[in-house]
Amino acid sequence: MIGRLVVVGLGLIGGSFAKGLRESGVCREVVGVDLDPQSCKLAVELGVVDRCEEDLALACQDADVIQLAVPILAMEKLLAILAGMDLGQAILTDVGSAKGNVVRAATEAFGGMPPRFVPGHPIAGSEQSGVEAANGQLFRRHKVILTPLEQTDPAALAVVDKLWRELGADVEHMQVERHDEVLAATSHLPHLLAFGLVDSLAKRSENLDIFRYAAGGFRDFTRIAGSDPVMWHDIFLANREAVLRTLDTFRNDLDALRDAVDAGDGHQLLGVFTRARVAREHFSKILARRAYVDAMNSNNLIFLANPGGRLTGRIRVPGDKSISHRSIMLGSLAEGTTEVEGFLEGEDALATLQAFRDMGVVIEGPHHGRVTIHGVGLHGLKPAPGPIYLGNSGTSMRLLSGLLAAQSFDSVLTGDASLSKRPMNRVANPLREMGAVIETAAEGRPPMTIRGGHKLKGLTYTMPMASAQVKSCLLLAGLYAEGKTTVTEPAPTRDHTERMLRGFGYPVAVDGATASVESGGKLQATHIEVPADISSAAFFLVAASIAEGSELVLEHVGINPTRTGVIDILRLMGADISLENQREVGGEPVADLRVRAAKLKGIEIPEELVPLAIDEFPVLFVAAACAEGRTVLRGAEELRVKESDRIQVMADGLLALGVKCEPTPDGIIIDGSQIGGGEVHGHGDHRIAMAFSVASLRANAPIRIHDCANVATSFPNFLALCAQVGIRVAQEAQS
Repeated sequence: MIGRLVVVGLGLIGGSFAKGLRESGVCREVVGVDLDPQSCKLAVELGVVDRCEEDLALACQDADVIQLAVPILAMEKLLAILAGMDLGQAILTDVGSAKGNVVRAATEAFGGMPPRFVPGHPIAGSEQSGVEAANGQLFRRHKVILTPLEQTDPAALAVVDKLWRELGADVEHMQVERHDEVLAATSHLPHLLAFGLVDSLAKRSENLDIFRYAAGGFRDFTRIAGSDPVMWHDIFLANREAVLRTLDTFRNDLDALRDAVDAGDGHQLLGVFTRARVAREHFSKILARRAYVDAMNSNNLIFLANPGGRLTGRIRVPGDKSISHRSIMLGSLAEGTTEVEGFLEGEDALATLQAFRDMGVVIEGPHHGRVTIHGVGLHGLKPAPGPIYLGNSGTSMRLLSGLLAAQSFDSVLTGDASLSKRPMNRVANPLREMGAVIETAAEGRPPMTIRGGHKLKGLTYTMPMASAQVKSCLLLAGLYAEGKTTVTEPAPTRDHTERMLRGFGYPVAVDGATASVESGGKLQATHIEVPADISSAAFFLVAASIAEGSELVLEHVGINPTRTGVIDILRLMGADISLENQREVGGEPVADLRVRAAKLKGIEIPEELVPLAIDEFPVLFVAAACAEGRTVLRGAEELRVKESDRIQVMADGLLALGVKCEPTPDGIIIDGSQIGGGEVHGHGDHRIAMAFSVASLRANAPIRIHDCANVATSFPNFLALCAQVGIRVAQEAQS
């Protein structure tokens, strides 16, 4: 608790600060100072302050904290008055929206910046003003930026920080210059444009018709032109250098737009408009480290899976994620316009799409799975304006690292907390052998900083562990490397990259377990139809196999032979799965899968099938739990470095449901058992949550699955498809 808080200036911001802290009880006394006697009278009557003082010196006597909440151009005079007082050990702070001006004024008034002055700026407000609008909750869940200097007393900074947090604010610290640049762009420039546009239109002779027919968009954009003119006059003058720099940059961009309109350059216009359309949501997700698809609105979203049920009908699961990733990458590097149908609008693929938008590629959509990519050629990418945020997508990061290693510009690849724990040296090390310069965090984890301007040389590389991501990364780097790049894998992995490169007209040599590319070619735009994802289909293949009386058809599923390990393993266990209407679409084999309930038996899973089903093992563990006898998996240590440690997490969940199992360093042993009900955890891993949803079909009591929010980001309509075919799982109502 602090003793006396003095708030100078009892408008909306100062009054709300005073009222909130008075209500919180952290101050023994809150004293207000304002030039307007009526404001002082109201402040006391409304409980904003304990009392008001006309005499500033008397108010500040024995003060612990003095908050300066006066108009920004009045700050210089106020600071000069305060500098002539004996303030003792009082902490000074302020709420001005331009910090450089405040620091200069304080330095001049005090003959140096006082160590116990903590500049601050709450980014909050209201269309109302004055002390009568004071609201103790105004700053809750709003940002407050503190801009301490090198000489700022850490103890004073801690006190001011704590006071704002007491009001529920999200407090951040920033350099003074950076603050003024950021606010010039995000707050000051928009107000300047709104004032200027309304004034420009109002001066026209036909202004009445202009405003009469203005639609909602005009009203939304110009709403802030109704802000206090005097306050904004002060702000623009106080922060004029930063505002001018931002305005000049915008004017250049506006000139470029005018030139595009004048020249009829639709490509340039489309690029600006598509980037702008997604920019607000994209940056908000980066700042919040959220998914590109809203994750069902809960940090601990719970699925309630009720036992029993059988599956019937025909469904089509979402598009293949691996092919969706690669369609964006190769379409962006192709010459011409690539059309994609069936694109998976899940978090990971959207992260890849946004990455290429950040690098200057014009991409339309996605709209119901349709994407149009205006390729820039192999050498047409541009530097991203900042770090490239890839959410939780390891595929995006590993494949992009190969492409970016050969570019002329630096790139930084970053992601969410989960991706930041995943190993990247498996791609960074062979890329370094090719001549790439790559920096990572400790133990080879993200973020990855890839230095541009380094020529790559072809590499002959034998992978120590089977990984389609590593293979694809090196082949993509090989498109730019001098000579031949050859990759040999110890076991077959998915070959979507090789197939799609050929589909774009780029030669790829494949000889058994070895794939090779040479630089010097080019990619030609094409049409891609993304088949349904066999990894998503796997949940329903297992579900229909274990639920008595089920018969289900999964339509248009990709059956690339490097991806059908899940079908092979289930058939070895006795599953009844048939392939119908087999055909080839865009170089990828596709079929409708008919699956009927069957009595499964435990098996020793052949190690050669492990790389072909690496993503499907969580739900295969459920199949093993429902099988008669013992199932043994070996050679799957890769599962421990996925979105979660899938071996341990699945073992923990199965044990909690009464299934006998034993995790091993590279696999698991599962004895078929009766599945019980209980509580399990998804650990933020969508495949874990969906696997336990399937397990409910053979459970004898409900299963509550915690931490399921990421299901929506990878398989947006999972719950809807479950309901359609007969799996009794739904989001638990939030209390």
